Amino acid sequence: MFNLKRIIILIVMGPSCAYAQDSVRVVTTPKISGFADAYYRYSLLNATEVENTFNNYTSFTNSQNSFELGMLSLKVEHTMGKVAVVGDLGFGKRAEEFSYNDEKTMLAIKQLYLSYSPSENVKFTAGSWATHIGYELVDAPGNRNYSMSYMFSYGPFFHTGLKAEVTSGKSGFMLGIVNPTDFKTANFSKKYLIGQYSVALAEDKVKVYLNGLLGKADVNSRNNQLDLVVTGAVSDKLSLGYNGTVASSQAKDLSDNWLLSKNWWGSAVYFNYDPATVFGMTLRTEYFSDSDAITSPFAGTTGGNVFSATLSGNIRLSNLVLIPEFRVDNATKDIFIKPSGSSGSSPSFLLGAYYKF
Repeated sequence: MFNLKRIIILIVMGPSCAYAQDSVRVVTTPKISGFADAYYRYSLLNATEVENTFNNYTSFTNSQNSFELGMLSLKVEHTMGKVAVVGDLGFGKRAEEFSYNDEKTMLAIKQLYLSYSPSENVKFTAGSWATHIGYELVDAPGNRNYSMSYMFSYGPFFHTGLKAEVTSGKSGFMLGIVNPTDFKTANFSKKYLIGQYSVALAEDKVKVYLNGLLGKADVNSRNNQLDLVVTGAVSDKLSLGYNGTVASSQAKDLSDNWLLSKNWWGSAVYFNYDPATVFGMTLRTEYFSDSDAITSPFAGTTGGNVFSATLSGNIRLSNLVLIPEFRVDNATKDIFIKPSGSSGSSPSFLLGAYYKF
C-alpha cells in the first residue's frame, strides 16, 4: 500500500544510517510532525475594499470577510548520538509573512539548524531558529489565541547564527551571536548579541524567562530589546501567562552623531481556563505603547497606544482544534477605517482552525 510518510522517512534516513566499529548497523528513525491552519475574519467596522484597510495591525490575519489559508507546516527532527538536526518548512501566507525579508515566496524555511550536545547540560546550535523573545509562537498550535499580539508582531520572528545553552539545576542560560533579526542572509552586516536566563520555581509550577538582544544592523543604526515572560499554573484548570517587553532603536544624523533613541513597549496578561479536556478559553489583554510612532499602527502620527482584549475558545476534536475568537482593539488615535471615516476602536470576529499530525 502506498505510504507517503514511510517514503519520506526512508528518504530522510538514507544518509543517516551508520555502522559502528563492530559492523553492527545502527538505524534511527526521524520524527516527522506538522500542522495545517486556516481562518475566517470579519471586521465589524465593515472596512472598505481599499488596500490595507483590514483594521488589523498584527501579524497573519490581514483579511476582511474572507476564508483564508494560514500555513502548511512540515517539521523533521533527527538525532544520532550527540548531534541533532531540525528542518522546519512552511508553505502559505503565514510562512511568507514570517520570512518577510526573503524573496516573496509562499514556501519558507522557518527553522533549519544543527545542534551538538557534548553533555546533557550543554548544547551548541548553528543555523536559523524561532526567536526566544516573547510569549507567542509563529505556529498556530503553539498559541491559544489565533490572532497575534502587537508585541509579537513588532518584535523579532527568528534568528540566524550561533548560540550556546547551559542548564544548571532549575536554571538555564543562553548566549548567541546572530544576524540582524529576521535575516537569514546578512552579508557584510554587523551582528547582534542575544541571551536568555530561565528558571523554574515553586516545584516547576512557575517559569520565568528573561530575554534580550542588542546590536547594530549597520554602522548607522543600533537596536536592543529586553523581554520578560512568566508562566504559572494556579490549578489543573487555570494557568496564567505574562509578557512584558521594551524595544528601542537609535540612528545617526548626517553629522555622524547618535540621535535620541526611539522606543515602543508592551505588556500582556494571558488567562487560560480549561473546564474540560475538549474545551478551553483564553483571555489575552494587551497594552501596547508607541509614543515615538515607529510601528505600523502609529507611523506617520505623533504616536499613541492600543489596548486590546481577545477572548478565544479552544474546541478540541482530537487532532482538530477550532478557535472562535472575539477581539476589540481600542487606540488613542483613529487608526481604524470605517465607511464613514475613521475610528479609534475596532471590534472583529474570527474563526480559526488547525489540524496537527
